[in-house]
Amino acid sequence: MGSALRSQLESAGISAECASTIELVRDVLARVGDRWTVLVVTTLAGGPLRFSALHGRVAGVSQRMLSQTLRALTRDGLVARTAYAEVPPRVEYELTPLGRSLSDAVAHLTHWVRDHQAEIARNREEFDGGDSPAV
Repeated sequence: MGSALRSQLESAGISAECASTIELVRDVLARVGDRWTVLVVTTLAGGPLRFSALHGRVAGVSQRMLSQTLRALTRDGLVARTAYAEVPPRVEYELTPLGRSLSDAVAHLTHWVRDHQAEIARNREEFDGGDSPAV
């Protein structure tokens, strides 16, 4: 499971164990930080849903993108997919305990954003107004 990032980190003197951890953190943050994951996790925090119900509640997501997001979340162990042997077939998605812990972390982040949104908006206005040095 080698990667260019891990090789670069190890070449820079970072231990293989730390490089592996950094790589995993980066991969998980990429998953959590994508456009749809937080919305899907937040929606599933209310309980199990069928694909069509979930699609209806996550505004703007295409069926294809929702399917890809659910597949990735299932692969990471954040969402459980349960197929029932019924006619017509029924499939439900729900958060696993790991997914619920992510949902809790997202809730904390949401509260932090709400608590600091005015300050962030002011900082952006200052920066965009040219009052900050060039980076």
